[in-house]
Amino acid sequence: MTREELIEKVNEALSEEFETPKEDMLPDAPMMEVLDLDSLDIVDVVVLVEKHFGFVMKKEDFRGIKSFADFYDFVESRMAGK
Repeated sequence: MTREELIEKVNEALSEEFETPKEDMLPDAPMMEVLDLDSLDIVDVVVLVEKHFGFVMKKEDFRGIKSFADFYDFVESRMAGK
């Protein structure tokens, strides 16, 4: 999967789950604010990642994720390690 395909798949899944327009999901945009995530929503993201990308993500993994680009990088690095 190319990075562009990964970004499209991530954005599609997040857009559907959190009812947010994909146009708002810019790489440098603050992910938590754009998706209006609270601590309970993080669990939904963890489940979404496992469902769509096949690896387990922990809530603690979010500590370093601020922007959508951070999230893409995280998913991409975990996919490469599979």
